[in-house]
Amino acid sequence: MLIALTRPTGEELADCELTHIGRTPIDTDRASAQHEDYLDVLRSLDVRVVELPRLPGYPDAVFVEDTALVLPEVAILLRPGAESRWGEVSSVASALADYRQCLTMNAPATLDGGDVIMFGSRVLVGESTRSNHLGIRALAELLAPFPYSVESVPVVGVLHLKSAATVVDEETLIASAASVDLSLLDAKVLDVPDDEPQGANVVRIGSTLMADASAPATISMLEGLGHTVAPVRVDEFAKAEGAISCKGVIFET
Repeated sequence: MLIALTRPTGEELADCELTHIGRTPIDTDRASAQHEDYLDVLRSLDVRVVELPRLPGYPDAVFVEDTALVLPEVAILLRPGAESRWGEVSSVASALADYRQCLTMNAPATLDGGDVIMFGSRVLVGESTRSNHLGIRALAELLAPFPYSVESVPVVGVLHLKSAATVVDEETLIASAASVDLSLLDAKVLDVPDDEPQGANVVRIGSTLMADASAPATISMLEGLGHTVAPVRVDEFAKAEGAISCKGVIFET
């Protein structure tokens, strides 16, 4: 069974951390409604949703993906790059303890889960403003006993690697070429239209791809390639530099 650790949000989202975009008003009621719709899509795909407590003092806590990386063998508790988010990790650790042995990443390493793509046995880690070289090295050391290779990937102009690229299937990634160059990976890469960079963030659940509803050309491309797509509205979260994948830590029990 697939589990999704998620967390609700509220008025606090308006005070989120921002790095690459200017602050614009966030309709937090609409954001909460969009989050409920996201949970409904997960449940419709037979994912068991585990909702963590809301953390009103942590504006970015809804983006739970940044706090942990869960693999079949182990869970890595990460150290987010924004100091304002460090207090989010403990409740995620408590929830994950029911499913995995948890290993901890320590200071001065920083690494956001949004910078990590699992592509087979390859762990691709974005070199971003939130994930430093010490974080990438610490992750490699923590995963050394396990059958994974950790590779760094430069990212420009977006918050995370997953803002610019995600996994479509076992052989294919989708990416925004303006923010990341994946040509050295020796993998099939689908380029999103230049005016739909948000389309590069998809989440595969079984045979279905959750994709940003505001990227219709990307959705049409994916459907034309034979993929089943479930559109998800996340435009209010985009104002907080968030996307679909940010809002859940999804793993197999």
